[in-house]
Parts: sequence; structure tokens; C-alpha cells
Amino acid sequence: MFRIGLAGVGHLGKHHLRILQDLPELEFAGCFDIDPGVQEREREKGVVVYQTFQEMLGDVDAIDIVVPTKDHHSLALQSLQAGKPIFVEKPIARTLDEARDIVELAADRELIVQVGHIERFNPAILALKDFPLDPRFIESHRLSQFQPRGTDVAVVLDLMIHDIDIIQSLVKSPVSEVAASGVAVVTDSIDIANARLTFENGCVANITASRISQKSMRKLRIFQQAAYISVDFHNNTTEIYQLREPGQHNEGAIPVILGDMQYQNEKKHIIYEQLPVPEINALQEELRAFGQAVNKQQSPAVSGSEGLRALEVAQLIQQKIQESSVSTE
Repeated sequence: MFRIGLAGVGHLGKHHLRILQDLPELEFAGCFDIDPGVQEREREKGVVVYQTFQEMLGDVDAIDIVVPTKDHHSLALQSLQAGKPIFVEKPIARTLDEARDIVELAADRELIVQVGHIERFNPAILALKDFPLDPRFIESHRLSQFQPRGTDVAVVLDLMIHDIDIIQSLVKSPVSEVAASGVAVVTDSIDIANARLTFENGCVANITASRISQKSMRKLRIFQQAAYISVDFHNNTTEIYQLREPGQHNEGAIPVILGDMQYQNEKKHIIYEQLPVPEINALQEELRAFGQAVNKQQSPAVSGSEGLRALEVAQLIQQKIQESSVSTE
């Protein structure tokens, strides 16, 4: 049983702490945070609070890093140099060089790095695990109301990177071309952005992210031959419209026949289905997966290399936005 320490008990770290305390895959040892007020708050709750990160590092077997992105690189390298596997929230690091440092050191030390791309564990995505996906066009919208928290990075790294990672995991082909535009509205960095990714296999993804919208939305739409899939991350629903032979349907779903049509010289039903969605807590499943990877010494659900891959595309999108801004000045 690995003992795990938590670095950072802020807005998101509080949820990590709550789940780690009850997770059977890992033994929660305690936490470290630079804020004296946070330290006092957790001590009053009976949580072990370490005075320094180094003190915690010497007392645990694994580290959960939930600090601001600018500090990921430093804490990740210290942990890996001490021989500790790490879970690090997304994005894996602030820059590509920092991310490569983490991935390369982990590979050199043969240590596990799992990146916190939590939407991989969203119930609406997990509902598709047995569905044959071959995306040809993908459209995603991730819109949220403005919150001061998280504005230390552009919306591309704060929100859009979720969809970049999900889309890359679904398409399973390298990105060949990127076009993007974005605007800084209420902060000094990009608050709303749109990117168009073209993949080597011909799939195209149109991604929009905003943190200044009136209403929240987290939706992904997948179009492929004979099927349209709608994934609602916010409401945990997965809907499919597809052409099927009479009598065919997805396991666990109740098909609704909307009509018939000739397709490739065969009669097909136009079927609507809402897939059964597992009742799980995405963060709990994410941290459980890390615990299992550490205990069994197996590949993590979202590796450091995958975190680096998502960051590479995110940084390229930001670069394209900057180039576009300069060209219009």
C-alpha cells in the first residue's frame, strides 16, 4: 500500500484531499500547502500537515500535485528525483520544455506520471468505451461563466486543453494542421478561443472554449459514417443517432426508431439511443486509476507523454492566435 502526500489544498486540492482520505488503493499520509491559513484549517480537521514539501517527500511513496501550473515543474522534478511516482493536474506544465523535463526524467527513472485530464473519466465519455468510434468531424464547446480563479493562464490551457486531450484520444492520429483565433476580453490573456485541428487521417475538429459566457456548456459532437454522437459532459448524457440494421441496438440502450432509409443498397433504421451512463465520481475514478497504476506498476490512464502531447497542441494553438493578432494590428 503506497502512502501518498498531497501538494496543494486550494480550490481543487480540497476535493483531492477528501477523496484521498477514503481511497482504498492508496494510504493518505498528509498534505503540504504554502498558505498558513490553509495549514491551520487542515490541522483543525485532524489532517497531518507537513511544514515543508521536502518533509512530506521524505515520508511518502507517491505525490499528488495540485498547485498552480507555474509550480508543477519544480515539484514534479523534486518528486521524481526522490524516486516518487506522481499525479499532476493538467496542464502537465507551463511550457513544453518543462513538460519534456518531467516526461524524460520519469522515463529515465522508470516512474509513473499520470496527468489530471479528468474528462477521460467523465461518465458520458466512459459510456462510449464499447462503441466503435471512427470520427471524421468533431465539434466541441466548453463555455463557462467568468471566475477570477484560473486566469493565471489563457483559456486554451485552462479549459480548451480538456477537449484537445479527449479529441486526440478518440481520433488516434497525429495533428497535421492548426488554425486558431482568440481574444483577451477581461484579463491580460486569451479569454475566448477557437481552433480548427486537422489530423493526418483526415478527421477535422472544431474546438471552442470561453470563460466569459453567460451560460455554461460542455458538449462534444462526433460525426462519423452512419452515426452522430452527442456527449454532454455537464449533464452526463450520451446520445447516438445512427443507421442500423433492423433489430440491432447498443447493449443497455432502448432504441427509438425515427424512420427508415436506403443506405448502401440496404434498408436501415434511423435509430436514436441514449446510452447507459455509469454513476461514478470522475475525480475519484481518476485518483483510483493512479493508485492502481502505482500498486500494479502498470501504464497510467493518462500518461505524461499524453499530457505533453495535449500541451504541444495547446501551445501551437496559442502561437497561431498570437500570429493572427499580430497580422491584424
